[in-house]
Amino acid sequence: MMLQAYASRTGTRRNLEALGRAGWRLLCEPSQLSRYGGTLPPLPYAIDNGAWGCYQREVPFDAIGFQTMLDQMGAGADWIVVPDIVAGGLDSLRFSMGWLGQVSRYGLPLLAVQDGMVPEDVRKLVGPDVGIFLGGTTEWKLRTMRSWGSLARERGARFHVARVNTVRRIRLCQDANADSFDGTSVSRFAVNLPRLDNERRQMHIFDVLGEEIP
Repeated sequence: MMLQAYASRTGTRRNLEALGRAGWRLLCEPSQLSRYGGTLPPLPYAIDNGAWGCYQREVPFDAIGFQTMLDQMGAGADWIVVPDIVAGGLDSLRFSMGWLGQVSRYGLPLLAVQDGMVPEDVRKLVGPDVGIFLGGTTEWKLRTMRSWGSLARERGARFHVARVNTVRRIRLCQDANADSFDGTSVSRFAVNLPRLDNERRQMHIFDVLGEEIP
């Protein structure tokens, strides 16, 4: 099955048009609300909770912004990432559980798995109605991707991998049987789109998970 790709920033009109022609979708988060002005995005989309951006900016999670995005855009989203704590382990899972019921009222929730978590922590929680969003730090994500993919297949859950911007990482997603991934590379630089889009359309047959993480 071909990977579904999401661009996590909208970029320029030219880039948006290129993404649309290639069948890519958008991953929207609360800091982008002003871009849409109460209207829906120009391409099919999913919703991220914005925790990664808050983590990078060293600011608290924007719960109000996330709820506003749910109210405005939740019903039309492919799926929605339940609020989490970046690299927060089981504290992140406990935080997510406080939001899971709320998010489920709008659409398909994806539980974010983070550094310090193992598949057994969420085995009974995920399935056709609750998917898996692989976040966390880069090294941990690449090292554990296959185990989360195995859990998703076992439970019939959607499996999405965050922050994928290279051919090699797309191949890792294919090897782990992910359903989708997101990245910023193609939305910021349209020149990268043909190369990455071509890779996500191919069925990768080589085992690259054993390679050293760069």
